[in-house]
Amino acid sequence: MTSESRTEIAPVSASLKNRTILMSGGSRGIGLAIAKAAGALGANVVLLSKTADPHPSLEGTIHTAVEEINQAGGRGLAVVGDVRIDEDVQRAVDEAVAAFGGIDIVVNNASAINLAKTDQVDMKRYDLMQDINVRGTFLLSKTALPYLRASQHPHILTLSPPLNLDPRWAGEHLAYTMAKYGMSMTTLGLAEELKDQGVGVNSLWPETLIDTAAIRNLPGGQKMIQGARDAQIVADAAMAILGSDPKKLSGNFFTDGQVLKLAGVTDLEKYALNPQVPLVEDIFL
Repeated sequence: MTSESRTEIAPVSASLKNRTILMSGGSRGIGLAIAKAAGALGANVVLLSKTADPHPSLEGTIHTAVEEINQAGGRGLAVVGDVRIDEDVQRAVDEAVAAFGGIDIVVNNASAINLAKTDQVDMKRYDLMQDINVRGTFLLSKTALPYLRASQHPHILTLSPPLNLDPRWAGEHLAYTMAKYGMSMTTLGLAEELKDQGVGVNSLWPETLIDTAAIRNLPGGQKMIQGARDAQIVADAAMAILGSDPKKLSGNFFTDGQVLKLAGVTDLEKYALNPQVPLVEDIFL
């Protein structure tokens, strides 16, 4: 948490009825879990994602995600586009406003990952991580700001880690660490910049490995996920943050377990895929 942080957390089930969320990514994994949870609480969810067509090995497209949001009880809208492209981001904002009358919440979920050491990182991949993670987070937040300022419930939530300056993480995977910390710097800066404007700006990060299709498809992934939690833990934590009064919750770098404990959830074991296996701590913590 920052020195200027405010930390009054709502219950996980706080209503998001008629709140409009604009999210980058969200076709699968943690982003989809958050989008569905928001839909179940009555939100309108606009997804900006490139995944219009099925992936050869990963389930889900932006269109199937919208179907799941609708089935959960929300109203979904698919905007096929790239968070790296200014015009696509502006179009996503415009379509969200046209469909639902405004934007209340931005969720910066889209992210690229490569954990290679420095001499093994292709610069094209380096640029991809910088463009999606850092620039995309900054651009989506910036473009939606006029509508957030006009909202009665404005939040920006970024899926990025605490700014842990232990040299371990820079040494482990420098290119990726810089890209994720760039997202967190956006939280740090916007929380300070907007602190007198009523916009809640926070980051959220999982304490443990999270079970996703991307992890399962890695070499050894089926074994790895035995020490993981279900993505619902991140979704529930996100709902507690997004249901909170933004004037009373800003400038924080939360973990999912931390948020849920503040929200009064005492049983975190229910999220473990295999409670008999020790949990695998996520990176950056």
